[in-house]
Amino acid sequence: MKSRKLAGMSPVIPIFLCLIIAIILPLIFKSDLLLSILCEIGIMAIFALSYNMLLGQTGLLSFGHAVYYGIGAFGTIHTLNILKHHSFISISMLPLIGGLTALLLAIIFGFVSTKKSGTTFSMITLGLGEMVHSCSVLIPDFFGGEGGISGNRMIMKPDVFGISYGPQIQFYFLVLVWLIISAFFMFFITKTPLGKMANAVRDNHERAEFIGYNPQKVRFYMTVLSGFFAGISGGLTALNYEIVTAETLNAGTSGIVLLMSFVGGIGSFFGPIIGAVVITMMKIFVGGLSKAWLLYLGILFITMVLFIPGGIAGILKSQSILWSKVSPLKLIPKYLISCIPIICASLGVILVIEMTYVFLGNDTNVSQAHLMIAGLTINTSNIFPWIASVGAIVIGKKLFELYWHYSWVPLFDILDKP
Repeated sequence: MKSRKLAGMSPVIPIFLCLIIAIILPLIFKSDLLLSILCEIGIMAIFALSYNMLLGQTGLLSFGHAVYYGIGAFGTIHTLNILKHHSFISISMLPLIGGLTALLLAIIFGFVSTKKSGTTFSMITLGLGEMVHSCSVLIPDFFGGEGGISGNRMIMKPDVFGISYGPQIQFYFLVLVWLIISAFFMFFITKTPLGKMANAVRDNHERAEFIGYNPQKVRFYMTVLSGFFAGISGGLTALNYEIVTAETLNAGTSGIVLLMSFVGGIGSFFGPIIGAVVITMMKIFVGGLSKAWLLYLGILFITMVLFIPGGIAGILKSQSILWSKVSPLKLIPKYLISCIPIICASLGVILVIEMTYVFLGNDTNVSQAHLMIAGLTINTSNIFPWIASVGAIVIGKKLFELYWHYSWVPLFDILDKP
């Protein structure tokens, strides 16, 4: 009975708990690194939610969403430099300038790109994104060339409450406030007639047109609104790092937000937030430990698309349904046993990738190419580490498949029963 109540619990409660953690965590662990990570996660969460308005809600796969993010950042940093000491706008409102800047561009680009859907829309957004990115070199007065545009948020007058946003913890709470506001309005849009029609256009645009709605207008409105919120996240990025470069406009930034949406789960409103947390943590920690972090990112993306299309949010949803019929305490041993083959296969993949990088990267003497990992020295010129790593992948995969078939599949059959 308790597990049924847990699964049927209103999502307001976990959201409230997450909010409490977000408020208390930086107050307990006063670390500059933690604050920087939390700021980055909050900014990327807004960016990912804005992208999901296109992909998850309207079914539009965009390869140029970074344009609105980048233009919002440039608009904010220029406004910061123009106002300086003569500010009549609080620094806490500057992300709104980024949103409005991106909204204006989204009106122009959206008018062009939303005339078509599907692959055509994707290719148009890719072309528009590359066009704007190339302008970063052609128009150095606005984009700052290779060095970008820098600013200083401390030059503006303190807020009405005397907050200068100099300390990182003050800026973190600014990011948190904008995340809450943006998430609220984006969630509100999903409940409006526009949000419902966006879902209808995503599922069957011909039927939506048959009942009297114009799919092109729906796509246009969602693109404009999505660009606005992407501009807000870009504005926060400009204030956070106090410098904006052409990197914010490139296809790589659009690819990162696509990864966040897919990994978190485009079928859930809060899925992109989960994806933003996971990808940002990978980017910071895995990127600091390995040169191959982009390869790990690609493997994660392919794995999610092929085997877990619902993303992490989809996994949590299916497990919550399972908890409604089986006590979560009884499932803990199954979770722990399932982790063993997953860890085994993951270690094999990591070893193969890292040994490959060391082996191919040592041009001087391949026989002396050694990998240092977890205090162990592995000679990559020896065949036995390669056999052991590949064996760990094969054994881990096979064990997981067997355990899934004989333990988890019968359990999920319960879900089909009334």
